[in-house]
Amino acid sequence: MGNMREIRDRIKSINDIMKITNAMYLISSSKLKKAKKDLAATHPYFNKLVYAMRSILSRAPEDIDMQYFDRRENIAPTDRKVGYIVITADKGMCGSYNHNIIKLTEQKIAANQHASLYVMGQVGRIYFQRRSRSGELNVDAEFIYTTQNPTLYRARRIAEQMLKLFEEEKLDDVYIIYTNMVSSIIFEPKILQLLPLDAAHFVQTEGEISRHHEAEFFPTPNLVMEHLTPNFMKGLVYGAMVDSFCSEQQARMSAMDSATTSAKDILQELSLQYNRVRQAAITQEITEIVGGAEL
Repeated sequence: MGNMREIRDRIKSINDIMKITNAMYLISSSKLKKAKKDLAATHPYFNKLVYAMRSILSRAPEDIDMQYFDRRENIAPTDRKVGYIVITADKGMCGSYNHNIIKLTEQKIAANQHASLYVMGQVGRIYFQRRSRSGELNVDAEFIYTTQNPTLYRARRIAEQMLKLFEEEKLDDVYIIYTNMVSSIIFEPKILQLLPLDAAHFVQTEGEISRHHEAEFFPTPNLVMEHLTPNFMKGLVYGAMVDSFCSEQQARMSAMDSATTSAKDILQELSLQYNRVRQAAITQEITEIVGGAEL
């Protein structure tokens, strides 16, 4: 047990920390509300994209350009060039949020000899670039995007870049690793395949992929698909970005709430210690006074 001055200094420092954690909790709460609103607003747009893709697949002619659906089955699994878009946070203090994403990414790249990483978020970028400098990983150093305040413009830039790499056959598969917020207290890392597209994702029964030639496409089916596919990819990337941002804020809220609660518990314990030390000092002074009076 320290003296009164040491305890007072510790109480002051913990009070300062508690103010910071409480402020971060309130900021994350405000950002989470906005992110959830943005995510809910994009659902109708994404549903329309899925419906449009399903309609085209069921009514397009046989010679439609399906390059984004090409699974390149002639390439052996061990020779496939796989790209992973990894979404982490720009900052820490959000519990196990970053750790879970990094752990899942390491598991995936360990099973592939030709893996390339495209990392969003400063935490993951610093971690994987450190490993890249030692020659362990292939990390795109020019892929620099923040995860704060997700925008459709940023999602479109990322989608266009991935589509270009796929078209040039620099990548055979593209995945995105992000955090899915299952509920307000449960969020888990998830991996989603972006390319090549799978017709099974857009149809519910085998009959839906049969082509009906009564549909008319303007100007051409290929141009319609070329316009729609980047928008669909943009919707997938944007949804993952917003979902990750929501999960990050929720994780930070939980971490800061736990930190604030722990700080209050420590303050209560320190207050008891301070009162004991102060009482002991007062008792000692009274004893000295009484002893002096008796002399």
